[in-house]
Amino acid sequence: MEHDAILQRLGIALAIGLLVGVERHWRERDAAAGHRTAGVRTFGTLGLFGGVAGILASELSGAAQGLVLAGAILAALGAVLPFALREAAADGSFSATTVVAAIATVALGALAAFGETAAAGAAAVALTAILASRESLHGLVARITWAEMRSAILLLSMTLVALPLVPDAPIAALGGVNPAQVWRLAIVLAAVSFAGYLAVRLVGAERGLLLAGAAAGLVSSTAVTLSNGRAARAGGPVPALAAGALAAGAVSCLRTAGLALAVSPVVGGQVWLPLCGAALAFGLPALLAGRRNGRGQAGALPENPFELLAVLKLALLLAAVALLARLAAERLGAEAVLVVAAVTGLADVDAVTLSVPQLVPASLTATVAATAIAVAVASNIVAKAGYALGIGGWGYGLRIALPSVAALAAGGALLLLV
Repeated sequence: MEHDAILQRLGIALAIGLLVGVERHWRERDAAAGHRTAGVRTFGTLGLFGGVAGILASELSGAAQGLVLAGAILAALGAVLPFALREAAADGSFSATTVVAAIATVALGALAAFGETAAAGAAAVALTAILASRESLHGLVARITWAEMRSAILLLSMTLVALPLVPDAPIAALGGVNPAQVWRLAIVLAAVSFAGYLAVRLVGAERGLLLAGAAAGLVSSTAVTLSNGRAARAGGPVPALAAGALAAGAVSCLRTAGLALAVSPVVGGQVWLPLCGAALAFGLPALLAGRRNGRGQAGALPENPFELLAVLKLALLLAAVALLARLAAERLGAEAVLVVAAVTGLADVDAVTLSVPQLVPASLTATVAATAIAVAVASNIVAKAGYALGIGGWGYGLRIALPSVAALAAGGALLLLV
């Protein structure tokens, strides 16, 4: 290895140690000198030590290389652990963070010495961020419910465990549907729904119906319209409840535009402007009504939307819509796809948004796919207006129906323009 390269990598290893050491030193900045296990100097030395060990190991191969790296980590552990134990005994603490951070610093220094400087630097920044976020992370964990923990585990299992096992090829017995593709779409939609639920949790009921409705629109604007309608029928504040439902509708349109762009930029590029126009038609009256009437009103948190049965139903729905749309396009023509989209949109827009663009260009043109998404959204808007009138009464229903007409007009005009 050239002399300049060695110095550069050792410099990065030292910088990694200093970065972590600054956080560790800051954490115990009030302790007197000699009363902390490791600060900026110790961690800087550990990073440099890892870099030297990495340089030495890079000149070796096989078992000798592994022995050098393992020996460096054990040596660092032997140097830090006795002092960490003494500090823990004096403070009555059971934390192993400093010891683990020391081991990670040596390892990252060695990684930098092997030439993976970008990865080592990024990992060091991530490590420092985790160490510095102790209070925030502890507070977050304290607020997490079992249902939320289970949902996060399920999402990770869907992505890291189940997805690699699902066949990633069209299956003739399923009408040419690709199971892995359907499962990936289910993961995307489940992640967005879970993010919406977390957004509502962060907003909190005390922030008002308008903000809670907007956050809940990431989960289901139909559910917000129904729940607010029942509350209005029971004597709740009709203007504020309607504002929350309209905000959910606006966010739902933006969410659909984002999903369409993510699945197919060509298709999404044709519908994002009409959907933004519809969102504006919902959002303006929601803001006006919310500012006049929504102060201090509490918004209910939605139920956790991320259950295993719901995920399986979602995957089946996506597969069914994909199959129906494909068969309709191949045997009945593009018009039949629009009928499928209209019927499906009465209950769910996401299935059409995620499934139909997958048929481009094999079975549909991008224009037909974009039109199908627009038809599904329009169908859903009409359905929500009907739900609002039927469940919430005329006062609540008209506050939803009139902006819905404006959203349909704005979206339709922009779609024709595009």
